[in-house]
Amino acid sequence: MTTTTQTDIQLVAHFMRRAAFGAPAWKLELLAEQPYEDLVESLVEVDVKPRPEEDLLERFNTQHADEESGLWTGARWFYRMINSERVLEEKVALFWHNRFATGIAKSNVNLMMRAHLEMLRDHGMGSFKTLLQKLSRDPAMIWWLDQQTNHAGAVNENYGRELLELFSMGRGNYSEDDVLSAARAFTGWTHDQSIPRYPNGWWDFSFVFRDEDHDHDEKTFLGRSGDLDGDDIIEEIVKQDATAEFVATNLHRFFISDQPHQPAIDRIAQSYFDSDYEIRSMLKQLFNSDEFKNSAFDRVRWPVEHVVNIVNIAGVFNDPYENGFQALVSKSAMMGQELLNPPSVEGWHTGREWIDSSFLIERVNYAVEMLGNPNTPGMKNILERIGSNHTSISLSDLVDTCLYELGCVELDEKTKSILLSELGQEEPILIDANFGQRVGQVMELIVASREFQLS
Repeated sequence: MTTTTQTDIQLVAHFMRRAAFGAPAWKLELLAEQPYEDLVESLVEVDVKPRPEEDLLERFNTQHADEESGLWTGARWFYRMINSERVLEEKVALFWHNRFATGIAKSNVNLMMRAHLEMLRDHGMGSFKTLLQKLSRDPAMIWWLDQQTNHAGAVNENYGRELLELFSMGRGNYSEDDVLSAARAFTGWTHDQSIPRYPNGWWDFSFVFRDEDHDHDEKTFLGRSGDLDGDDIIEEIVKQDATAEFVATNLHRFFISDQPHQPAIDRIAQSYFDSDYEIRSMLKQLFNSDEFKNSAFDRVRWPVEHVVNIVNIAGVFNDPYENGFQALVSKSAMMGQELLNPPSVEGWHTGREWIDSSFLIERVNYAVEMLGNPNTPGMKNILERIGSNHTSISLSDLVDTCLYELGCVELDEKTKSILLSELGQEEPILIDANFGQRVGQVMELIVASREFQLS
């Protein structure tokens, strides 16, 4: 089923897999009625849209009262990723959550992680300079990298080193003296002492600068000398070509391809400087580039992306009073990505490392469970769309139609030949009482394919 469109629906599907979490064909058809550039603008300019209302979510899911539960914070994030009109905001927060890896396992204080996530959402698409300033004042990050133990006269280099190596510039673009100077500049940057947990429960942590614990002696960082503090360090970092390259490379890996393409990275890096370090402008340049448009199915979908994509196709978890959001956190964790709890400061290892034997089984089983069920709203809609145009359909056409309804998925000819062989040669397939079961069989084989793991 197709409609008259202004934009090629395959391109729209590709864009929605990357800038959002994928969409079923009926939604892609609506989006394709506008020019591609307008679609990009509408997703990138998130501030003109409201964030999802969460009062009913909290009212019907009393787990929110458990402030210690990181599981509930993860479940709330899944609700947002599925239902937010500002979906790119959530996608970018997911990107930074991996790049600025911070986890609840060390602090064991969920309120820290909840505030950390809000910071990523609030500032993830704005100025990279502001984002680093907020990150450096974030209690969860301070705790994660032991910044609270960084004192004048007793320097802890953890945060200063990771700020340069993993968060902004990358190895080889600074010296060990720069690391020490950065660490000294951040002395006295800490968080307040939490009020005792009992009898009133957790209180939020806040950033505190302790001047008496700050090293005011002269420091030299990337050629600049003086009584430097953390903001001075960030000011120098964001000016560097290495920083533009670092941010551009990471955006490229997340939104375009697991394999970097230097000319595309160079153009994204140039937009970093042209826009005064604004991530939103970098994304516009990226999404409108030929490299992006021609990169369909060129990266392995992250587990969280996979779960939300499946949910979007099945048409479930759209109501705040539904139960089961917490189960989505567990599902993605079993596929290798536990939200709010990355394995290390390096974050998750992406690309092909998402697809080992155990993770792949979990991905396929979840997709089969959801899309092999003809009774979900999304599958009912797919069956109705197919049945409204046919009384019978050939097996090959049914496979093509299912691929389209799943969001314009593409299979190479070898994969499609194997799939048709597995399904058998029943011709034609009648649109009857057993049709839902037959479509479910097709869906189950499609979601087990190599191509379906890609985006």
